[in-house]
Amino acid sequence: MSTLETLQDILVRDYGLPRDRLSADATLDTLGMDSLSLLELMFKIEDGFHVKIPGDPPTGLRTVQDVVVYIDGLIIGHRSADTAAGTAAGGAKADEVKM
Repeated sequence: MSTLETLQDILVRDYGLPRDRLSADATLDTLGMDSLSLLELMFKIEDGFHVKIPGDPPTGLRTVQDVVVYIDGLIIGHRSADTAAGTAAGGAKADEVKM
């Protein structure tokens, strides 16, 4: 399932928005998403996509596509962090074996 489809599922399920209004270019304002709704959405994104939002929530999100791009960036960052952690852990084990 794509990031857009998963986000649409969240918006339909948790916000009662009709799927036919959730195109990539739909603006969050026209969907009735205010700053509090967007903050709540960030928590749902963390849960639904198994990512961690670093620091303050983003402020430049205007469209559904903006949110998709943001989520994809979080996913890529999360995968990179997991890879780096795995490499570091693997490196430590290799050093232990040498001793």
